[in-house]
Amino acid sequence: MTENGEQRTGNNEEASLAFYSGALPRINRFMLVLGPAATVGVFLAVGWQFGIGFLVGCAIAYLNFHWLKQAVGALAERVSQTGQSVSGRGVFARFLLRYLLIALAAYVIFRVSVAGLYGLLAGLFLPVAAILCEAIYEGYVSFRRGL
Repeated sequence: MTENGEQRTGNNEEASLAFYSGALPRINRFMLVLGPAATVGVFLAVGWQFGIGFLVGCAIAYLNFHWLKQAVGALAERVSQTGQSVSGRGVFARFLLRYLLIALAAYVIFRVSVAGLYGLLAGLFLPVAAILCEAIYEGYVSFRRGL
C-alpha cells in the first residue's frame, strides 16, 4: 500500500506469479513426504497387508502424477512451438497405459489380499492429499504476505 491507500500491483503481481508458479514442485515434494510418512502410519495402525497395498498405491499415484505432468508439458510445448494440433493416439495410448497399470496392480493385489486392495485404493489418493496440503499452504502464504 502507498501512503494514500493505493495498492501497489506491479511488485505484488510478480511475487504472486513467482510463488504460484512453484505449485507443481511443491506438490511433488508434498507427495514425497506424505507417501512414506503415511505408509509408516498405515503399517503401524492397520497392518502389513493394507500397508503393502498402500505403498504400491502411493508409488503408482506418484508415477501417474509425474507422467501426467510430463505429458501435459510436452503437449503444451508442441502446440505452442509448432502451432499444430497434437495426435490424439499417443496421448490416448499413454492415458490408457497408466490406467492399465493401476488395473493390473489392483488385480494382482486382489488375488493376494482384499485388505491390500483397499490399501492400494487408499494410496491412489496421495496426489489429492498433496494438493490439499498445497492449497492450505497457498492460503496461509497468501494471507500472511497478502498475495
